[in-house]
Amino acid sequence: MNNPKRYTVTTALPYANGPIHIGHLAGVYVPADIYVRYLRRKGMDVAFIGGSDEHGIPITIRAKKEGTTPQAIVDRYHSLIKETMKRLGISYDHYSRTSNPIHHKNSADFFLNLYNKGKFTEEVSEQFYDPEAKEFLADRYIIGECPVCHFMNAYGDQCENCGSTLSPAELINPHSALSGSTPILKETKNWYLPLNEYEDFLKEWILEDHKDDWKPNVYGQVKSWIDDGLKPRAMTRDLNWGVKVPLPDAEGKVLYVWFDAPIGYISATQEWAQEVGKDWKPYWQDEDTKLVHFIGKDNIVFHCIIFPCMLRAHGDYILPDNVPANEFMNLENDKISTSRNWAVWAHEYLDDFPGQQDVLRYVLAANLPENKDNNFTWKDFQTKNNSELVGILGNFINRVMVLSHKYYDGKVPEKTVEFDELNQLKDFAKNIGAYLEKYEFRNALHEYMNLARLGNQFLQIQEPWKKQHKPEEVKGIMYAAVQIAGMLAQLSEPFLPFTAEKLNKMFNMELKDWNELENISEILPAGHKLNEAELIFSKIEDETIDAQIQKLQNTKTKNQMTNPNAEAQRDEISFDDFTKIDMRTGTILEAEKVENADKLIKMKVDTGLDVRTIVSGIAQSFTTEELIGKQVTVLVNLAPRKIKGIVSQGMLLLADKEDGKLTFVVPEEKTSNGQGIR
Repeated sequence: MNNPKRYTVTTALPYANGPIHIGHLAGVYVPADIYVRYLRRKGMDVAFIGGSDEHGIPITIRAKKEGTTPQAIVDRYHSLIKETMKRLGISYDHYSRTSNPIHHKNSADFFLNLYNKGKFTEEVSEQFYDPEAKEFLADRYIIGECPVCHFMNAYGDQCENCGSTLSPAELINPHSALSGSTPILKETKNWYLPLNEYEDFLKEWILEDHKDDWKPNVYGQVKSWIDDGLKPRAMTRDLNWGVKVPLPDAEGKVLYVWFDAPIGYISATQEWAQEVGKDWKPYWQDEDTKLVHFIGKDNIVFHCIIFPCMLRAHGDYILPDNVPANEFMNLENDKISTSRNWAVWAHEYLDDFPGQQDVLRYVLAANLPENKDNNFTWKDFQTKNNSELVGILGNFINRVMVLSHKYYDGKVPEKTVEFDELNQLKDFAKNIGAYLEKYEFRNALHEYMNLARLGNQFLQIQEPWKKQHKPEEVKGIMYAAVQIAGMLAQLSEPFLPFTAEKLNKMFNMELKDWNELENISEILPAGHKLNEAELIFSKIEDETIDAQIQKLQNTKTKNQMTNPNAEAQRDEISFDDFTKIDMRTGTILEAEKVENADKLIKMKVDTGLDVRTIVSGIAQSFTTEELIGKQVTVLVNLAPRKIKGIVSQGMLLLADKEDGKLTFVVPEEKTSNGQGIR
């Protein structure tokens, strides 16, 4: 759309069942924020809308696992996600949640609008049902082997390993996430949106009208869906958590989460408009508005097929102008997985790297998976920070500030020499803007860093610190250097908002309109006073990165464990150390509780070598009565130790149980006291 009057920009609603990670940031939130910040600087009327999806099946699964309510889960994670977005500088105009009453009303009204127009078909079908839990199973409640990549924990709607969209019937050996039992098919009635009736509309709108301006990965996926033939899709589900279906014969049913979730964009826009005193309707119903959805590739079908068909069926809403979906960001050459805890969690990064929000934004923007999956590694993170942010951008800014204060007391000198570099400045603003309008964020950031490289090369060639320069020549060189640095400060804001704030404070500037930057080559006039320099980036040391890599290694080790709740392995011992251990069978002859010690029991144990006293903290797992006569395994060559004034001459071998209590590790058959354990 050329010359829109306004923009409505939305971001995929994260499920409020856990925190967000770098895959979410790279796929959706960082590029969306860069785009919106640029539009605002162009003077555009923008509504930047986001929120938490609080009705997804992952939320109810999390609640069941934790033994709590879905509401408790969404309250916890909505707050965490919203705060994390704010800390990262994701500059929403409004961040909402789908549990708000206005959203429930909007979703119900939207459904009734389509229902009253006869847009749904009513169908009785066989759905998967858990006979043990006595509940119909939504797709995400069914887990099995992926028929495409054979990942063993694929969901009934999608495989998180290969990204394939699935149906529960396609899974190999499916089982219920509720009880583990094999689901059965049972009849139930639901309301379907016949997507097949919208194929001609989609072919014209996407395959013809947007064949040249939509990203190839988005266009290709949508074309594949349409070419395969669309089928009716249920817009209601047999669940208890979500927006209730507003029909009298729909007890126990809620709206399909992908019916209500995108309506959340509209609800959030209404909330924002009410807060700022605007009319929300032009942002969703005026043809001069450009609607842009930022999403990940796993949401393409919902935003490019299902939601547009809903909007078309309703009739009052505009369609998205673009859906610049990104592919997946991997982590250390492995797919990010929340279930395996294989992720860099955004809130943990912010705690581990205080004040370095822009470093993460920069690294993710530089590696955005725009057309294919990409990879995040901690070593690359370190290199980009130390070599590019510190070594290129930070180095140039620092040199300009130091020399300006040294030579001219922090005032911009007069322009005494003409340099071609000044004439190029406005081109950088134009080029960056052109890339951003095409959703080519990596190219835009690269162009920005090219300006920093230009500045370093300029100083290196001109060498204003050399004595052979005349004072008038040095003034001209430093005037040009300050203009380059000033343009860097201005253009940094969409990518590095926290850095931009520092830079513009250092250069004593306000942010200028981007249109102005595209038409000027001189940012700061002669005589303009610069403030004192600040450190904008600092080197990240090896030990900091090593700690993050070790953190991931610990996760990988835990994922390989057959019992993730088992205690971590202790430090290795040598074979010689092991051969020194002397364990024997023994029998407890006497047992009594130790005074003033809740956990301790004093025992007389026949080890076959002697009868000795052993004190052990097992009172919360055993009574003294049940210990007497019990055969046990004893570490007999442990050095004596005084406990509560009693000399203990050995240790009993026990194992932890899942309920937190202890159990003895003993031979299968009773044997003579003193027999060695090997």
